[in-house]
Amino acid sequence: MQKFIFMDYKDICLKVTDICKTVGVFIYNENKKISEKNIEIKGKHDFVTYVDKASERKLVDALSEILPESGFIAEENTSDKIGEEFNWIIDPLDGTTNFIHSVPLYAISIALKQKDEIVLGVVYEINLKECFYAWKDSEAFLNGQPIHISDNKSINDSLIATGFPYYDYSRLDSYMEIFTYLLQNSRGVRRLGSAAVDLAYVACGRFEAFYEYGLRPWDVAAGAFIAQQAGGLNFDFDGGTNYIFGKEIISSNPFIAQEFLSLCKSKFKV
Repeated sequence: MQKFIFMDYKDICLKVTDICKTVGVFIYNENKKISEKNIEIKGKHDFVTYVDKASERKLVDALSEILPESGFIAEENTSDKIGEEFNWIIDPLDGTTNFIHSVPLYAISIALKQKDEIVLGVVYEINLKECFYAWKDSEAFLNGQPIHISDNKSINDSLIATGFPYYDYSRLDSYMEIFTYLLQNSRGVRRLGSAAVDLAYVACGRFEAFYEYGLRPWDVAAGAFIAQQAGGLNFDFDGGTNYIFGKEIISSNPFIAQEFLSLCKSKFKV
């Protein structure tokens, strides 16, 4: 007989928002101390600092107190524990390149995966102190206020977000074709440098859509869930559901979703 476990997702989510705010203070204060000697190179144009690692350790320790049995899928691999039912998906500092250049847009991103389902997400943009969050069966929120996707109904009336590939250039030509089309047929394209924030901005209606490839689960799991709970749609470039682990995502309001997906399919030829 399967054991039923009651989970208070709201209570857990609100505890996670408090954790993010606390660790966010640490990250913000450390920005003034960063220099080139503090920066490690993980790969081409892929950087990490002691702040990423220290922040992740703080998050892992705090989240372990909430769910001691949980495991972690975390960017800096500070824990190799895998949970049987619960696993946190963590990016301790999404936007590290912004951070090391003192560009004031970077965030903490945390999602909780129960079995194969994301059940809560928190994105905390540290500089503006904006905390986006949602839990299973809830609305999406920004600093306690409900948020919703935009209701613009065409790409022509939309502001689009994206991220530039920094290590996988195999699809660059197709990507640039989409980029060129959007420059000519939308209100503009923005590249903020944090996929988690881009997705949160889709959730609150600042952007109508976001697309990017070459992403990792910790980049998108929380933000995509929040966008979903705000009324948005998420899919991979062929319209499927493998957008968390499949390294490609489109997140959109439902009104331009098919138009945007058709554009991506025509250029990426999936």
